[in-house]
Amino acid sequence: MLDAKIPAGVLDEKWTDYKGHCKLVNPANKRKLEVIVIGTGLAGASAAASLGELGYKVKAFCFQDSPRRAHSIAAQGGINAAKNYQNDGDSVFRLFYDTIKGGDYRAREANVHRLSEVSGSIIDQCVAQGVPFAREYGGLLSNRSFGGTQVQRTFYAAGQTGQQLLIGAYQALERQVSLGNVKMYNRHEMLEVVIIDGKTRGIIARDLVSGKLERHFGHAVLLCSGGYGNVFYLSTNAMGSNVTAAWKAHKKGAAFANPCFTQIHPTCIPVSGDHQSKLTLMSESLRNDGRIWVPKKQNDTRKATDIPEEERDYYLERRYPAFGNLVPRDVASRAAKERCDAGYGVGSSKQAVFLDYTEAIERYGKIEISKHGRETASAEEIIALGKEVVKEKYGNLFDMYEKITGENPYEVPMRIYPAVHYTMGGLWVDYELQTTVKGLYALGEANFSDHGANRLGASALMQGLADGYFVIPYTLGNFLADEIYNKPISTDHEAFVATEKEVSDRIETLMNIKGKTSVETFHKRLGKIMWDKCGMARNAEGLKKAITEIQQLKKEFWSDVKIPGTIQEFNPELDKAGRVADFIELGELMCIDALNRNESCGGHFREEYQTPEGEALRDDANYMYVAAWEYKADHEWALHKEALNYEVIKPTQRNYK
Repeated sequence: MLDAKIPAGVLDEKWTDYKGHCKLVNPANKRKLEVIVIGTGLAGASAAASLGELGYKVKAFCFQDSPRRAHSIAAQGGINAAKNYQNDGDSVFRLFYDTIKGGDYRAREANVHRLSEVSGSIIDQCVAQGVPFAREYGGLLSNRSFGGTQVQRTFYAAGQTGQQLLIGAYQALERQVSLGNVKMYNRHEMLEVVIIDGKTRGIIARDLVSGKLERHFGHAVLLCSGGYGNVFYLSTNAMGSNVTAAWKAHKKGAAFANPCFTQIHPTCIPVSGDHQSKLTLMSESLRNDGRIWVPKKQNDTRKATDIPEEERDYYLERRYPAFGNLVPRDVASRAAKERCDAGYGVGSSKQAVFLDYTEAIERYGKIEISKHGRETASAEEIIALGKEVVKEKYGNLFDMYEKITGENPYEVPMRIYPAVHYTMGGLWVDYELQTTVKGLYALGEANFSDHGANRLGASALMQGLADGYFVIPYTLGNFLADEIYNKPISTDHEAFVATEKEVSDRIETLMNIKGKTSVETFHKRLGKIMWDKCGMARNAEGLKKAITEIQQLKKEFWSDVKIPGTIQEFNPELDKAGRVADFIELGELMCIDALNRNESCGGHFREEYQTPEGEALRDDANYMYVAAWEYKADHEWALHKEALNYEVIKPTQRNYK
């Protein structure tokens, strides 16, 4: 069932060779071919813009009122690229190696190497679009450090890199809209894929304003609908982020790969109470200059500023001297959890650690004094100048923290704790980004392909734009070259009619339950099960309980959910109900996948499988594969395995010490 279509030959020549031999579609024929793009974040907007520019007839769908509201805007810290502007030893191979190692040797070599190869072109593309990357005094693009690497390769625009990159992609998209090459469907949600003779031939979408169902034909469908972190309820994802598009494709035959590989981000503002429905991220870039610590004394109630230096435990620097505060996210997250569980946590909840900028402010202040040719200055002047430098680099993040917590992070250390952030699992795709269903592609976070069991920071934006700008224009053409003989199929075709009826019947069933419990309540209950039993740490007993609890929750949902309003109107509760129903089913599969994988790797930490030092213990002999799950029936999936063959990198126990 699984053919990854990895080109033959030497690893660093595979992509060049593929591009030289893939099929092409001439410009006149491109105008006859229709492509549907679901989602207009970085992957979707860049793909739609690129395909429109090539001459394809593109329809782009987003459930927001504008593509500018895609969750990609929330990415703060930066985007990786192997430019080696710092001359600190970076290269395409180094980026490739760091990404494979950071993912704990559970990613496909060929895809990751291609990602590293095109990374430099992404920066050139974005600069040409006018993305305002930070620059050094002389005008050269600036770089900063991120976790899991020992070089500075992260390009950034203060703490709003995702927003600036999305504006660039959005402008490219809107240009194609104005030229008539792309038709934009805002406030539309894809609720099913239409398959005819084994090929994806369109979608059923719902106009979220009127409630009307619509049929849309496409010679190919690209799913760029993001990740599924909101299965945990509390996450750093936007409230609307969901799995529905990918899940509908999964239930129509697209294999879902590595669903249990979810990422916990170490620098999130801690949960403050049951009233919260969303968590806020403090960018990983803050680990570039900040130092993370906890008191050496258990249950210490003193203020951070009252704890002297010798009574502070900089535990990441102590445990991982080579990488220090810049270890990968999964390692940093587990280390924070271990300290808090051992009684060294800070804040009222004791579920937090400190992220301290005192030393960075002083260091930058001294550099500024030196710039002015002076050797001495008062402590007050040094701190004032240092704060200005930090403000320029991270100011909007510090302002955000102060607004949320009421504390000034220039004066006192931030309090942070791990939280659900990104999902490495997703629809299984081959080298061409095609799923197991012909004509159906998945790009960006919607697919599984590039991050293994843990994503390195600043790699999500890189993958989304790589897939959209530089990969899919080639690989999609390889498929569409054989479709030029196939005329558009009428949406009156029986497959469209039958698929629309499936969607309509499901919505009617939901509305007719007329129970007593809100959608939000079910979502919260699911999130608690997932976080407690399939979160930062998992074990067999907990996962088995979770599966039983989720199956029970599903029964309750379909018998007692309360959805106000009607179908033929703007009804956000109905939209949310459909998404939560899909999350419940996904949650069960995530727990099954986690239970099946009897090892620890990256973000998947099974408590039964760890080294004496508490690190993840892989089992390469039995689990060096991609777990691709095929949907069979309710509560029933078949496992297919794609073996991971490492030809260039030798898998070893990860060591950041």
